[in-house]
This record gives sequence, structure tokens and C-alpha cells, in this order.
Amino acid sequence: MTTDHTPLAALEQGTPFAARHIGPDAADQAKMLAHIGFGSLDELTAAAVPEAIRTSEALLLPEARDEAGVLAELRALASRNTVLHSMIGLGYHGTFTPPVILRNVMENPSWYTAYTPYQPEISQGRLEALLNFQTVVADLTGLPTAGASLLDEGTAAAEAMALARRVGKVRNGVFLVDADCLPQTIAVVRTRAEPTGVPVVVADLSEGIPAEVAERGVFGVLIQYPGASGAVRDPRALIEEAHALGAVVTVAADLLALTLLTSPGDLGADIAVGSSQRFGVPMGFGGPHAGFMSVRDAYARSLPGRLVGVSRDAAGAPAYRLALQTREQHIRRERATSNICTAQVLLAVMAGMYAVYHGPEGLTGIARRVHRYAALVAAGLRDGGVELVHEAFFDTVTARVPGGAAAVVAAARDMGVNLRLTDDDHVGISCDELTGRAQLAAVWAAFGVAGDAFGIEMLDARTPDALPEGLLRTDEFLSHPVFHRYRSETAMLRYLRRLADKDYALDRGMIPLGSCTMKLNAAVEMEPVTWPEFAALHPFVPADQAEGYLALIRELEERLAEITGYDSVSLQPNAGSQGELAGLLAVRAYHRAAGRPERTVCLIPSSAHGTNAASAVMAGMRVVVVATGENGDVDADDLRAKIEKHRDELAVLMVTYPSTHGVFEEDIAGICAAVHDAGGQVYVDGANLNALVGLARPGRFGADVSHLNLHKTFCIPHGGGGPGVGPVAVRAHLAPYLPGHPLRPSPADGTTGAVSAAPWGSAGILPISWAYLRLMGASGLRRATQVAVLGANYVAKRLEPHFPVLYTGPGGLVAHECVIDVRPLTRATGVTIDDVAKRLIDHGFHAPTMSFPVAGTFMIEPTESEDLAELDRFCDAMIAIRREIDRVGSGEWPKEDNPLVNAPHTAAQLSGGWDHPYSREEAVFPAGGGQAEGQGGAGKYWPPVRRIDGAFGDRNLVCSCPPVADYAG
Repeated sequence: MTTDHTPLAALEQGTPFAARHIGPDAADQAKMLAHIGFGSLDELTAAAVPEAIRTSEALLLPEARDEAGVLAELRALASRNTVLHSMIGLGYHGTFTPPVILRNVMENPSWYTAYTPYQPEISQGRLEALLNFQTVVADLTGLPTAGASLLDEGTAAAEAMALARRVGKVRNGVFLVDADCLPQTIAVVRTRAEPTGVPVVVADLSEGIPAEVAERGVFGVLIQYPGASGAVRDPRALIEEAHALGAVVTVAADLLALTLLTSPGDLGADIAVGSSQRFGVPMGFGGPHAGFMSVRDAYARSLPGRLVGVSRDAAGAPAYRLALQTREQHIRRERATSNICTAQVLLAVMAGMYAVYHGPEGLTGIARRVHRYAALVAAGLRDGGVELVHEAFFDTVTARVPGGAAAVVAAARDMGVNLRLTDDDHVGISCDELTGRAQLAAVWAAFGVAGDAFGIEMLDARTPDALPEGLLRTDEFLSHPVFHRYRSETAMLRYLRRLADKDYALDRGMIPLGSCTMKLNAAVEMEPVTWPEFAALHPFVPADQAEGYLALIRELEERLAEITGYDSVSLQPNAGSQGELAGLLAVRAYHRAAGRPERTVCLIPSSAHGTNAASAVMAGMRVVVVATGENGDVDADDLRAKIEKHRDELAVLMVTYPSTHGVFEEDIAGICAAVHDAGGQVYVDGANLNALVGLARPGRFGADVSHLNLHKTFCIPHGGGGPGVGPVAVRAHLAPYLPGHPLRPSPADGTTGAVSAAPWGSAGILPISWAYLRLMGASGLRRATQVAVLGANYVAKRLEPHFPVLYTGPGGLVAHECVIDVRPLTRATGVTIDDVAKRLIDHGFHAPTMSFPVAGTFMIEPTESEDLAELDRFCDAMIAIRREIDRVGSGEWPKEDNPLVNAPHTAAQLSGGWDHPYSREEAVFPAGGGQAEGQGGAGKYWPPVRRIDGAFGDRNLVCSCPPVADYAG
């Protein structure tokens, strides 16, 4: 017998999760360090990160646990949530996600690790899925142009308000909101309106527009259809009256109800908004869910957010792309009317596929069943002597019980059903796809009505529908073959697989996008998202039913505060853009509370991300641009001159750190001090936090507020362009001004109003970041940051002899990303940044970020998740492309016919004629990458289309599935 053995305690620990998350192992890290001239990660950190900002204290976080231990902790948290049958309504409904969609979209890394489809040739699958979503929205709302999703219903309504103000005839006037709109929507609209001076009037519009409001002028009207109370009213007369006043009319609609009711477009609406949540997307305690907007033709080119359109590729074949990309309004900076950058692509894909799977007949059947249950609830209550507020409704009934509402809601809760406590005298009851006979019996019993579940057939036989005859839908919808072809699970499964096979996502290889941090989203982090205890909770349940969620939220807020050095964090913003807005609104409120309303100037470096300027304008601030020096740093002289010039009106400086150019600026602490000396606040954009975690804390080196991107640094997946979470973190003096919410009042709530429809935004995906922090611990997080900085410097050093690295800090080092310059090569050879990006597809790569922050450059961010083999494969591909550029420059290949200008190359090209000056093999298996492991032979990624003609798609805008006649032709 051997006496030597490994201690049990060491065996119990297993492999630390950080070693799974971080790509390069110790040996590879040593090779990378040697290549750039350092002996250790700590030595690199000391050289790259300015001493003035480095923290010497270890983060006070719980010790890292293994995957099994973290899942056990999450199970314990989940068990503290009580999942009752929700009949609360208010825009959130129980739904059944078809397992084929749950498993093959929501839980499939081919879909959830993809990036925004800015490279359309390698995004044809998700673009087609989004076109399906747009078609669903356009058909059901009766308005021809629909976007590829917005953040939620509340922000969609706020975007509609901004759109109405921009395109309408009335230059001033008020935005008029019907009192029967969802309360959270009204709150978000008010929050968005106040800083820009838009008056919002909430009034009962059931009898038309009040005369005193009409006298003030009305530029826009918002109606809920059906109303929050459940009432279904005919809004045609109201819409005509609003149009007569010159107003633009927005209808917030329920997509499921629209399978039975006349569409907003046919009613005369100009804009329709809403949420697609009940199309197979779990409630998730409030999100993420895909909001939607559709508009009439006249407003198509003013639509906020993203729009998928049909164009053609180099061979003339149909191909999809993001159309009219100038509508990505952050590109317009301070001229923007919206700061929308993230969408909710993954959830829009799910909702669109729900419609594909069920088809128009299936959706209508679900809607009829939901309505029948509501009609029977109402009939049983009437039989029992309960007064109902409305006779016409779709899925929601409001009952009047003077002084007894709380007792009814409590009795229903005891029987496993959550009803809506509207006020002391009224109870709301909403039916959904999951409602059954047992719930009807429980509701009747809660009201003290002697209902009998076995007598429902008799009740059903004598109860008419409760939809107004004059509002019944008569036109067809979803007539395209895609909504009729995939009824069996076999067909649906193969359709989803075909679409996924067309796309490039992290499950195929590296996505080296600077500023976007495309890193590993571990399966163990993703798993809890679909547990019913997290997925099936309504956002407005009583707090004692969400104890597990609230504990998780509180712990995540505390840990994010510790990591960033701030005092308080709000998780409500459901995108980085919303986090920016929330942070600036807090700054604005702070100055106003201190009696300094004149402080409205926001200083922003010229290199900053465009959402910064857009958010500042939306927060009621005036943008003043600060110059950026040749080295990429903020021009200190210009900054100090602007501070002095605007000293008495300076509200805030917005700065990204490390800089947008991927450099640790040496004087950030001095910059913060100069702004504070002038009475301003400092906003550090958290987009590049992946270079700081465990090394430096913005709240400790001078910043007052930051937003964080959980979908970047903290592992929430990008999902093809959303979901995102953008918490806002602040120092103590700004904490009173964090976002609040009308349906979650508490002493901890802020005073600046709601920025998202749900109290904690996209709460359903917060377990991902909670798990990441718990798995990594303080030392794992620090090591991840160090390896991210190592990877960027390794790539920069390997590529520098071939492409100039545009910006570096002391010692020639970069932060977690680097910018390489293609412009000199373009001037010499005619090969453009687009040509290089498309040629990378032939090598099996997604291109880095193009032309940001400088036109004609690539910004490359390898992240800590990519191992050395993948980093080398990418560098080899870039070096091989440089050799090809030289062949063009030497005249060996013509400028108009070479592998770069013709890239990407499809499999179909190999079977046809070939008259190019390079071989088929050079086209599709380029040297230095095409034959590498996983990318050669059967493992090669084949783009489904050739290079896409964007201008043609913009000139000939097609943004929904073509009609059947076109399809047949």
C-alpha cells in the first residue's frame, strides 16, 4: 500500500472554473508574455495599467465555488421563489414555449452567442428569423414596416413619442396618453419626456379628447388596445379626432388579441407598439422580452432601432441585411432623437418562431381559448352577483368589489392564483395560454361565487363572446409559406438547424470585436435561466413570492458595487443605452436638487461611442465636444479650456476608460479632479470594464457614475444583438436619484422615474452574471482581466509588422483591445477595410469592429476566453491577407479581380465556371487559416451568400416576407 496520497480537500476542489473560462493555460500565457517581453501577468499589469488608478486591495467577494456548488446555491435561491398561476396581466402573461424552440433557440449557443448582424453574409440565418418577426408584427398590426425589435413595451412607447414629435405637423403641444394605458408604460414615457421639455397629459379618452387639452395642441396620442383594465373600445372616432388636430396616433397593442381584433392600421393608427412576450417567451420576472414598433409607409425611414431588409448579393441572389443603417441613431451622436443601440434579437427570434410553429390558425386558436376562459370567468362572476366594469374585453376582466379587493386577492393567492389588486375596490383578472378550468374555479371561489368546474360546459354553452362585433378581424394575416410549412417538430427542428448553419457565432470560432467583448457564456451560467422558479415569475408578484430573486438581485448589486468601487447599483436598465440615460438623469436630478438647474453642459470626447452624445441629448443636456489627441487620449489642453469656458454650466464629463482607442490614459485621475473642481460630475462609460475588473475601480479613481454592460464584461450573451443589461452604478450622493418604478415603491427606490418597463429590467438573465461572479471569485476575475490585456497585446505585437497599431500607451502597450490601421494599404492598393473584413470570412472568422473609432481601421478585442491556438489562427489569417494585399499592390492580381474584392466565396462558386486570376483553392482555402483545425474540409464555415449590395437594399426597401404572389413567381 502507498502512504503518499493527495489530500481529500484538494481532490474535492476539482478544476477551478476560472481555468475553464480563461482560454490560454499557464504554459500558453508564458509563451504570450515572452513574445511581448514580460515575465508574468503582474509585471504586464504594472507596465500597462497606470499606477494612479491601480487598486492594491483584493475584491471582497465570496470565494469561488465549482459548477456543482454554484448550481446548488442557485437551486436554493430559486426554491425561495413561489410560482403561483399568474392572472395579473398588465402586459405580462403566462405562455408555453414549444420545447423545440426552447432547446434549439433559447438554449442553443448557435443563437445566443451570435453578434449583431453587421456582417450580413455570415448572419443570414438570424436575419431571416428577424424578417419573420417583422412580418408577424407588420401583419398583425396592419402597418407595413416593422422593426427588428426594441427593448420592451414601455421604451417602445417612449420611442413612438419621440418619433411622433419628429415627424408630426404640430411643432409643440402635448403628448396625450389614455389613462387606460399600462402604468409602467406611462411611467417610462414620463421619464423620457421630462428632460426634453415634452408635456405629458394623462386623461380618460373614452369620450374623446378633452377640450382643454385640444386647446393646448396635441402632437401625439397614445392608446392601449385592449386597455390595461381589459376594456376593448373602438378607437376610430378618437383617432379621427386626433388626426384632425394634427396628432400622430400610436396604439399599444396585444399581438395575440390582434389575431381576433381589427388591426391598429385598419383603425387608422400611424404607429403600433407593444411586447411580443406572450409569443412563447417566459415572463422572467420582467424580461428580457422583445418590444416592437411598426409604422405606416411615410415613417419607414424614421423608424428607431434596426430594420432587416431584403437585398441581393454579387450573384444577384436574394440576401438579407440590416437596412437603412443610419437609423442606428447613435451614429448621429448629438443630433440623435434616440440612443437605442441594443435590440432584443434572441427574444424576437423566439417570438417569430412561435408564430412560425403555430401559424395563423394556431395563434388564432390560442387567442380564442384565452378569450373563452375570460368570458367564462366573467359569466361566473356575473352569475354570483359580482359587478364587472366592462362588457367588452379580450383576456382581462375588471371586477368591482367595494372595499373588498384586498380580501379577494388574498383568497385567490391562498388557492394558488395571483390576481391584480388595482385599488381598494377593483380586482383585475387576466387569462392566458396557461389558464385552465382549475383557475376559473379558484377565481370564482376567491370572490365567494359558487362556481363548479364540472359545470363549465353548461356555462360555456350559454355564454357569448365578449368581443365587439364591429371590431372583429376579417382580413388574412401570416399568409407567407414560412408560417404554414413547419408544423411538425421534425420540420421545425430542421428549419432552425438550417438557419443556424448559415450563421457564424462563438460556437464556431473567435469573434474579435473591439468594444463588444464577445467572450464565453458558459453553459453552467445559462442553465438556471430556464428553471421555472426564475422563468415563470410575473414581475409584479408580491415581494414574499420573489424572495429568491430579490436576494439574488441584492447580492448582484452589492458585488457589482464592490467590483466598481461605487456605493449603489440599479439593475433596472435593460441595455447599455438605458444605463447611460439613467446615469445622466441621476446627474441631472442631483444638480437640480442642489439648486443648480443651469448645469446642463455635457463634455464628450470626439472619440466617444455615439450613444454617449445621444443619451446626453435625451437627458436634456447640451453636448460640447472635446478634442482627441493624435495618440488617442483626450486632448488635455482642450478639455481644460472647455471646462473653464463652461465652468458655471458644466454638468458632467462623459469619458470611456480605457479610452475608445484601447489605451489606458495616464491622466484620468487628473481629468476627474479638474471636472470636480468646476462643480461637474464624471461619468465613466463602462463599455471597457473588461480591462479593469480586479485591477482598478472607477468609483475610486474619481468617477461618480458608470453604466456597466453585463452582456460584455459579465457574460450575459449577446444573442445576435440582444438581450443586454446595462446597470447603472453611482457614488452615494447620486444614489437617491437612481431609477424608481410605480409598481415597486419602496424606500430604496430612486426619484427619477422608470427607464424600463419592469422594476429590475431583464431580471430573467441576471442569474447568468450572478453565477459568473460566484464561479470566478476575486482572484479569477482579476486573472481574467489580466489575460484579456495579455491577449490584446499579444495580437498587437504579432500584427504590428504587417498593420500599423494606431494607438498605444507607455511602453507601446494597449489595454484589452487594439486598433490597427488599414488606410495606408487602401491608399496604396485600393483594397478597403470592407475587403479585408469579407476575406476574413473565407478564413473562418467574424471581422473585428470596423471603422470605429476611426474610419478605415479595425478594433480587435480577443478577450480572455480565446486560447492561444485561436489567437494564432486569427493572426495568421490577418498576415496571410496582408500578403494578398501585397500581391494586389504589386500588380500580380488586378485591383478589380482578386480574392479580397470578391470575398467572401461560396461553395456554389466552385461548381461553376472560373475566370479569376487566382485558383478555386486560393479562394476558399486561403493560406494561414482555411486549413486550420476545425476550419478545413468538413469543418470549414461556408458563407451562404456572396457579398451583399447594401445600396440596392436601401433603394428598394423590402422589410417583411414577400407576398405569396411574389413567392409563387
